[in-house]
Amino acid sequence: MKHVIHHLGGRGGERTLVVHGGAGDVAPERRPLHAAGCLRAAREGARVLAEGGSALDAVERAVRVLEDDPLFNAGTGACLNEEGRVELDASIMEGRGLRAGAVCALAGFAAPIAIARAALEDGRHVLYAAHGAARFAREKGFSPVDEAALVTEAARAALAAAQQGQPATSWAGGTVGAVARDASGLTAAATSTGGMVNKRVGRVGDSPIVGAGTYADDEAGAVSTTGHGEGMIRLAVARSAVERMRAGSGAAEAARAIIAHLSERLGMTGGVIAIDREGRFGLSRSTATMSWAAAGDWGEESGV
Repeated sequence: MKHVIHHLGGRGGERTLVVHGGAGDVAPERRPLHAAGCLRAAREGARVLAEGGSALDAVERAVRVLEDDPLFNAGTGACLNEEGRVELDASIMEGRGLRAGAVCALAGFAAPIAIARAALEDGRHVLYAAHGAARFAREKGFSPVDEAALVTEAARAALAAAQQGQPATSWAGGTVGAVARDASGLTAAATSTGGMVNKRVGRVGDSPIVGAGTYADDEAGAVSTTGHGEGMIRLAVARSAVERMRAGSGAAEAARAIIAHLSERLGMTGGVIAIDREGRFGLSRSTATMSWAAAGDWGEESGV
């Protein structure tokens, strides 16, 4: 099944950060809110870069802003599983040493991307799951939160609709992510999500999987994905897009080509943001919307 592929390229620069708020079909009247939410996150990430912070610091900060925004499906406001619980996934990667950290099926914590960053810095393991992820978080000094504080009325309504057999919608804007390049040439990517509405307990999608939802390599670029997680895993979409940039494609063309491949090979929809080693950015989606924003030394842009 083929889908209409929309893509965009930006000039970028030495210091550039791009965020996405998830591929889906946000209602027209709510689209400006989602674009504005992405722009707030992009500005925060770009400020980190402007103040001399690393690309890794910048993507973590930008995603953290999106996790705190109940408009999006990450952290506060994340979607609920079949039991009405919040299980969060996140990953982060830097492109110089190929260091990465991730958590999945994490319950009871509000900042999964920060915990993933702690896993990256700890360095012993890349991915922590479920109770083990929660234990790791506590050991690293993160404080648990009451799960009810993460649940919004929109999330409850979306779960009720899904369990009544109504078509799924991108009620919360979807997975969030960020990619960046700093003045030293370091690239980084980060992705965070609540997953699918009414997902089975323990289901893990692409967002915490290095190579599927997140990938960064200074020799080529960085990518964060959103959309059908099972398809992203099966095609290793994030790594595949980075490899296209390594082979000479620009960020925009790499993003467009991998989303087209997802559609043609598996009949699935999704979106990608990418940044290449020169700081040029690109994005592509095969869904009705994917809120996004980019910011850097050169200025800022946003859209849906």
